[in-house]
Amino acid sequence: MAEEVIVIGGGLAGSEAAWQIAKRGVDVVLFEMRPLKQTGAHQSGYLAELVCSNSLGSRLPDRASGVLMTELRYLGSLLLSIAEMVAVPAGGALAVDREAFARGVTEKIETHPRITLIREEVKRIPEGIVILASGPLTSDKLANELSRITGEEHLYFFDALSPIVEAESINMSVAFRASRYGRGQNSEGDYINCPMNEVEYEEFIDALLVAERIPLHDFEITVTEGVLAGAEKYFEGCLPVEVIAERGRDALAYGPMRPVGLIDPRSGHRPHAVVQLRQDNLIGSLYNIVGFQTNLTYSEQARVLRKIPGLEAARFIRYGQMHRNTYINSPKILLPTLQSRNRRSLLFTGQITGVEGYLSNIATGLYAGWSAARLSHGYEALILPQTTMLGSLCHYISHADSYSFQPMKSNFGIIPPLDDGIRRNRRKRAKAYALRSTHDLTSFMKNNKINAHSH
Repeated sequence: MAEEVIVIGGGLAGSEAAWQIAKRGVDVVLFEMRPLKQTGAHQSGYLAELVCSNSLGSRLPDRASGVLMTELRYLGSLLLSIAEMVAVPAGGALAVDREAFARGVTEKIETHPRITLIREEVKRIPEGIVILASGPLTSDKLANELSRITGEEHLYFFDALSPIVEAESINMSVAFRASRYGRGQNSEGDYINCPMNEVEYEEFIDALLVAERIPLHDFEITVTEGVLAGAEKYFEGCLPVEVIAERGRDALAYGPMRPVGLIDPRSGHRPHAVVQLRQDNLIGSLYNIVGFQTNLTYSEQARVLRKIPGLEAARFIRYGQMHRNTYINSPKILLPTLQSRNRRSLLFTGQITGVEGYLSNIATGLYAGWSAARLSHGYEALILPQTTMLGSLCHYISHADSYSFQPMKSNFGIIPPLDDGIRRNRRKRAKAYALRSTHDLTSFMKNNKINAHSH
């Protein structure tokens, strides 16, 4: 009889892991502390709640996230299938109605006969086969327990959320609909774009640079013993806009406000800069400001963001905010199977391992669930081919330099290079990586006599 598996944390990784274990005939106990104990960034009690962006990344098959999506479809990901069912227009990206997505995942987990969902905070790691998927907002008591078990101090960085506005409050006499280079599902364009000329851009930067921020030391007061970070430590893939602006007055115009691929239909020209808003729910009543993570005070957000043409009367449903993301020093702690080096029955998954991005969390959750189910049935966990995007992520977090370990998103830079000696341009090389990933994952599953639904 298969041994029961305990999963701690009902976020993206934990929910996917629990589902993968259960569908392989293993009983699962899934612990989630919300809504009894909230994190400060979450707003509901749903499982798999998306707290930052509502985008899972590019759908294009020759992009890094697209390759990972292809692998997840082949491996039978629950969360990806739900995401695709509740997708909202987002050009070439997969974005979702965040409430419909979390509600859909919660319903699937709560109704599975092999999954027992317990709403309480876990303060001690139990014996047996356990998956730790507590996420970047791990509670202080559990973080202390991780320090005790691993013997390692933990790391963290500051992450930020983007504001969300009511669609009806956007001034469409100034803003316009379009997708970069005409990509997207909507003929009018999947994004709302707020164009700026050079004078408007410079005035916006001036206001942003002097705006009052929420002091980071407010967050550091709550730091648990054994958790380390510098006062200005951010994840480079999710920088607050005010931090980007400090790096140079043109930094935003070449970053989240870049106007490439967009023409203002009123002027017939490309704007100097553009602020894009992406649909946040299925009915289109809410839009989030793309790439505008911020730690400004709420009153300053209202003042500064209303300087953006088209957002003069914006009504904010959620302001941006900063939160602390905790992660372990995985190269010292983990094997490429996501098992602890010191305790093979303990697996880690999701953002706490140092993978970054929703899709990476889902993918490592799937893999950890698959590995735990194998352990429960008496088999060893298998190492995925490093030539797959998921395999390369797991290899990276378990083999990186432990002294300079930083969170990592899926990207082609961590995959072994092609060895055919043929020079390719960037896009052709990406397609070759994608083809190799599909071939090697298929061969791996066939050679090990397994399929996406077996142990």
